Amino acid sequence: MTQFKRFSTFFLIALFAFLVGCASTPKQEGTGEYIDDSLLTTKVKAAIFNEPSLKSAEINVETFKGVVQLSGFVNSQTDINKAAEVARDVTGVKSVKNDMRLK
Repeated sequence: MTQFKRFSTFFLIALFAFLVGCASTPKQEGTGEYIDDSLLTTKVKAAIFNEPSLKSAEINVETFKGVVQLSGFVNSQTDINKAAEVARDVTGVKSVKNDMRLK
């Protein structure tokens, strides 16, 4: 019986540590959020790549908790506005931070 109590205690502690390790904080994503953000980043990059007026190689996309950050250098203010518009239209994007600069 003592061995069973030790095993169950160890199991509960391990389970608790696992669950706490996967939880998110305001500055750190949980595992599920990280996967969702990776998928969202891919969708935004694809949308920008499919926009013929934008040079996608010069636009960087990062996502944290559904907020997309665009950075990089582009040729015109029109490109900056278009990239932000394309990113906002992707399903799942909560907001867009536009840190792109003109060359």
